[in-house]
Amino acid sequence: MKNTMVFVAASALWASASAGNVQIQVLDRDGKPVPEAVVVVYPGGTGGTSPSLLQANPTIEQEKMRFVPAVTVVEPGATVRFTNQDRWDHHVRGAAAGLAAAAGTANSGFELRLAGKADGKPANSAEVKLDTPGVVLLSCHLHGSMRGHVFVTDSGWTLKTDADGIARFPGVPDGPAQVRVWHAEQLIDLPRKALNVVPGPVLDTVQLSVVPRVRRAPPAGPAPSGTPGGPMGGYSQGPAAGAGERVAHRH
Repeated sequence: MKNTMVFVAASALWASASAGNVQIQVLDRDGKPVPEAVVVVYPGGTGGTSPSLLQANPTIEQEKMRFVPAVTVVEPGATVRFTNQDRWDHHVRGAAAGLAAAAGTANSGFELRLAGKADGKPANSAEVKLDTPGVVLLSCHLHGSMRGHVFVTDSGWTLKTDADGIARFPGVPDGPAQVRVWHAEQLIDLPRKALNVVPGPVLDTVQLSVVPRVRRAPPAGPAPSGTPGGPMGGYSQGPAAGAGERVAHRH
């Protein structure tokens, strides 16, 4: 029995050692950890299963005049739901960002009208399907300070960094790989970094050339009662997208 337990423990240790557990830490220009950065690994080896950590159909809330989360990562073909939790209207716009926009190879734009949430009623929502890899910039026609991003990845090995600026990828196939790091405030894309994945832990860092700004705090209180558009204007032309209404965009 004792020998069996030793064998099982040794087998588990060997299995752990035979997998490449990659950790990439993203630092800002001053050497401090950067959360909410997107890290993409492109394995050159074969085998292994990419982590199923990305939601197939995530929800982005419009709450206190912010997109929550500020950065959403999806795979091509994902359906993204936008839900307005505010009491005032939002007019969400999605536009291609970065080099893909200039090349004309990114997701085409979309617009969603979402009426404010009434007391005791479900929040209004609408959905968009994103098929093409690239970065989508989110904004609001009514509230110019609102900004967010959807990163449509071209690799299943894609994660956002945590509060310590680290993205952790278990079981990456051994062999040469490349690492791409994206951040909304890194206006010039960083070159991909070569990485050699070996059995056991692989640790590396990527440093941005900017110091990202701290995301602003949400407004202190709700919109004044009886003001449909909230603190920065509104409209009431035509019906707004109702709860569960779908706005499909295939690109």
